[in-house]
Amino acid sequence: MSEHMRDCYFHLMAFGFKLRDYLQSREKIIADIGIKPGDSVLDYGCGPGSYILPLYRLVGDAGNIYAVDIHPLAIQYVQDLSRKKRLLNVTAIRSGNGTQLEDNCIDVALLYDILHDLADAETILKELHRVVKPDGILSVNDHHLEEEQIVRRVTQCGLFRLTGKTRQAVSFAKM
Repeated sequence: MSEHMRDCYFHLMAFGFKLRDYLQSREKIIADIGIKPGDSVLDYGCGPGSYILPLYRLVGDAGNIYAVDIHPLAIQYVQDLSRKKRLLNVTAIRSGNGTQLEDNCIDVALLYDILHDLADAETILKELHRVVKPDGILSVNDHHLEEEQIVRRVTQCGLFRLTGKTRQAVSFAKM
């Protein structure tokens, strides 16, 4: 697939996400995870940034939001949104498997609607394990997978244990 086709697909996907977000608020999905003002949150596989504003409303100016994606247009969308809304605490990071973040610096990591698409989920989970604080949360939501599949994929490498479920996501803690 050419880069132009990938870009067209991304724009189409971003449009579809805007429609999805209009029909089902992202705020409702993250409302009961436990994100607090001042938290540092990682949105791994952020896409066009659907969770950035809802996350900002929870963490406020004292928190930090890191948006990681492999696609350059995802990073551009997040940077444009951050500039437009004057969100100074949002950092967009283009990366495939890494985050470029320090160890144990993230309170909550979101792995939303991407687990099903990861070619090497174990590598990503190792990276998330590295950056999530010892008392932090990994929150996973993926409408392509059944809840049991999510739990199995996240816990099979022995890095995370299931801690709870919300109406929209499954929560894990570091082992």
